[in-house]
Amino acid sequence: MDIVTEGPTLVLSGNFNGRSTSEVRSALRRQLATPEHKIVVDLTEVELVDVPALRVLAFASHEASRTGHHVTLRGCGPAVLRMLHLTRLMRFVELEQKAA
Repeated sequence: MDIVTEGPTLVLSGNFNGRSTSEVRSALRRQLATPEHKIVVDLTEVELVDVPALRVLAFASHEASRTGHHVTLRGCGPAVLRMLHLTRLMRFVELEQKAA
């Protein structure tokens, strides 16, 4: 898992699974500690995701709302969307709307 911070955006690539959750959690905590209120997690290059990884994103979204921040997921591919629906975690995250 590679994590690149581009301003208020975290760009993740590779396999986002239980092994990489602590890295992503730490990166999200750093973002939530900044004055920037709109945080984007770009998952365009994520090839594989599992339930613990999605729980990290759902929890970050919850924590963000409690602290006046907002987390949006960008570039969710079919595998990520499928897992969000299967785990019923879709209701805890917000997806970036695509431009029409």
